[in-house]
Amino acid sequence: MNTLEQLYESMGISKQVYDFGMEIEKVLKDRFDNLKETTTYNQLKVIKAMQDNQVSEACFAATTGYGYNDLGRDKLEDVYASVFHTEAALVRPQITCGTHALALALSANVRPGDEILSPVGKPYDTLEEVIGIRPSKGSLAEYGVTYSQVNLLEDGSFDFEGIKKAINEKTKLVTIQRSKGYQTRPTLSVARIGELISFIKGIKPDVICMVDNCYGEFVEKEEPSDVGADMVVGSLIKNPGGGLAPIGGYIAGREDLIEMCAYRLTSPGLGKEVGATLGISGSLYQGLFLAPTVVESALKGSIFAANIYEKLGYQVVPNGTESRHDIIQAVTFGSPEGVIAFCEGIQAAAPVDSHVVPEPWAMPGYDADVIMAAGAFVSGSSIELSADGPIKEPYAVYFQGGLTYEHARYGILRSLQQLVNKKIITL
Repeated sequence: MNTLEQLYESMGISKQVYDFGMEIEKVLKDRFDNLKETTTYNQLKVIKAMQDNQVSEACFAATTGYGYNDLGRDKLEDVYASVFHTEAALVRPQITCGTHALALALSANVRPGDEILSPVGKPYDTLEEVIGIRPSKGSLAEYGVTYSQVNLLEDGSFDFEGIKKAINEKTKLVTIQRSKGYQTRPTLSVARIGELISFIKGIKPDVICMVDNCYGEFVEKEEPSDVGADMVVGSLIKNPGGGLAPIGGYIAGREDLIEMCAYRLTSPGLGKEVGATLGISGSLYQGLFLAPTVVESALKGSIFAANIYEKLGYQVVPNGTESRHDIIQAVTFGSPEGVIAFCEGIQAAAPVDSHVVPEPWAMPGYDADVIMAAGAFVSGSSIELSADGPIKEPYAVYFQGGLTYEHARYGILRSLQQLVNKKIITL
């Protein structure tokens, strides 16, 4: 019988790379064990939400057409509201992605003459066109919605004085991006988000605080909705879908705000009453059930990657010992060749399309060519092993996902092997 090392070798990992990775992993055992408490808490939280809302087999039945009286759809939204401790939720396959969910939440709850404020610097690239920071057809700017931004201070802390000055009579909604996006700033912890919301509400109590929760669900015991967020928004093909959701997004929050989102998604007068689930409800429920465990696997992969590349002298965010508040690991290579080689390694480790070589391309919604590696069962699913990055300075790659830690570990070793093969890294 082959040893594990021999099997790795047959899958493209040299003894040198394997030994290097295993030495790193040895020191991470306690760190990995400490993740279990949060996973257990969140797993029980999800089970309790399903039990309290009396999820039954009937919830998995398919609906078509208008989707009137879709028990599974309505019950799933109740479950999400229970998980996130909110008044209501909108969880729909008609929400196509995270950007769509954010655009929906924004456009439903602002009107011409209102202003959106980001107190944490610029939002993720695709949201720039939604808001109109970069001109785009149908942007909020075209509808007379203005935008204001306060950057984080150099040390990553909030510019409270700048935020206070930026809030005015037009400020209707504050958007807070939890994750780093294509930046190398620290991800915001739930505690820090709560501190920021409390400060903002102290200045203007009626302002809507919306949190882009993408990549952060189930990483901590609390969610931003537990610390004052009026809406939390995310994608089902990231953390909460558990790798099983084939499409969809969610918005959880205050009932009046969710009602507005439903009217924007479908039509005034229809709202939540329509929207067939076409037989995917079972996957959405089961994905949510698995999500806490899947997120733990992804976190272990990110911690392993951080320690591997930090040991090699690269800037990593978070670093190898910092606490985690999302599943994303940034590694700055300083050259396009490093970003490309890393992504080639991740793609080569995939169970699907491992023979494909990713290349940078002009992806819609971005201001530079982007390379994406994702040999996934669900197209574009970034809770599955994946990596991506814009081909622009500082030439950082963003690694995330892994439905199992074993797959994440192999992907990271394969990325390192590719960098070694191309003589970008010498061990």
